[in-house]
Amino acid sequence: MSTTQYTAGRTAARTGAILTVFAALFTAAMAFTYSLTKPDIAAAVAETKRKLIAEVLPPDAYDNALLDDAIHLPPNEKLGLDDGGTVYRAREAGSPVALIVEARAPNGYGGAIGMIVAVRTDGSLSGVRVTDHKETPGLGDYVDRKKDSNKASPWIDQFSGTSFETLPRDDWRVQKDGGRFIYRTGATISARAVIEAVAKTLDWTNAHREALFATPTGTTFKPNAGGEAK
Repeated sequence: MSTTQYTAGRTAARTGAILTVFAALFTAAMAFTYSLTKPDIAAAVAETKRKLIAEVLPPDAYDNALLDDAIHLPPNEKLGLDDGGTVYRAREAGSPVALIVEARAPNGYGGAIGMIVAVRTDGSLSGVRVTDHKETPGLGDYVDRKKDSNKASPWIDQFSGTSFETLPRDDWRVQKDGGRFIYRTGATISARAVIEAVAKTLDWTNAHREALFATPTGTTFKPNAGGEAK
């Protein structure tokens, strides 16, 4: 081996060692930073969830640690959950009050529309909120309360207090289709998608209410012996 080759080899080895040490230090620093910020991140996520849930169910309606009283849902076609979701259980003095169910409308104009739907034990809706969507700004995005230009009477609020007793299932359509729900001209696809998804979620939740409340916290809900989420 020539002197030049020997020197080049030592330089490469030294460079490799330096890079290895640097990578180790960087990884350690990132891990340390994450360990410090993880509690803050978790707290921020929890606070965001609490605020969102408070929009569909008043905090004074329950007294349990609602975010901790949750169960997992497997993929569920009726709820539009290809990857599963979460159900939060609200209770007062141990008694069931409401279920907050994650759901998705798969057929929005811009794609799937994520929602949370709060269903009281009397079978009525406490509230509905869109959590994510790709509906056209200024047209179909009125289904999202934050983006609805009608601040005095947001479109999504018409679900609050409704049930299949007060509004028969056949009427869960936009007025244009012979139903009872108002819509915005030129943007019926978004409204149709949300109305149908909310109706399906209400129907499914009412059908499984007792089993949903009885499922052990932190486990995955299995509505029947076969484990199929209908």
